[in-house]
Amino acid sequence: MNETSHSHLRLKICVSGAAETDHCSRDALEKAKTLGAAIAKSGAILVNGATTGFPYWVAIGAKGAGGFTIGISPAATEKEHVETYGLPRDYMDVIIYTGFGYSGRNLLLTRASDAVIVGCGRIGTLNEFTVAFEDGKPVGILTDTGGTTDMLPDIIRVSGRKKDNPNIILDSDPEALLEKIMNLAQKGKESIPTAL
Repeated sequence: MNETSHSHLRLKICVSGAAETDHCSRDALEKAKTLGAAIAKSGAILVNGATTGFPYWVAIGAKGAGGFTIGISPAATEKEHVETYGLPRDYMDVIIYTGFGYSGRNLLLTRASDAVIVGCGRIGTLNEFTVAFEDGKPVGILTDTGGTTDMLPDIIRVSGRKKDNPNIILDSDPEALLEKIMNLAQKGKESIPTAL
């Protein structure tokens, strides 16, 4: 890479998943922590919905490994984030308060990232997946974690749209999944021409 090829920019990896984890597999939260630690060790930045549940455990893993984390909140202010939405502030280095509610937050969350990884999800995770899919982003599906995440391969198949985004990777191993997704995201970054 030459000096002007974006090599100075760290990859931003969005991790999406359920805020409530009752339906997650027994090892989903351990996989979340492993994923967060792997993101930190890779030098990438974790981006999540500044929420509880699966994304929260990813942030715990990332911060435990010395990583940098950005949360995109549905709330307009820090006070609303805590008092109205009941969301945490810990394990985040930066929280961006959007004021756009969950669906607006989901759009910004996925678009602000170079790649998206989904694990143990519900309807919001499905929404974030479809935005990333439509945008052609690299999307990693952490399989065997529960919820809508385990339905995504069937959704892709019955939609007949796999060819519309060939950058979908499925793996039950968080570290292997991250490595594959980061390779795709890095290739995408390297293909962006320099401004000058």
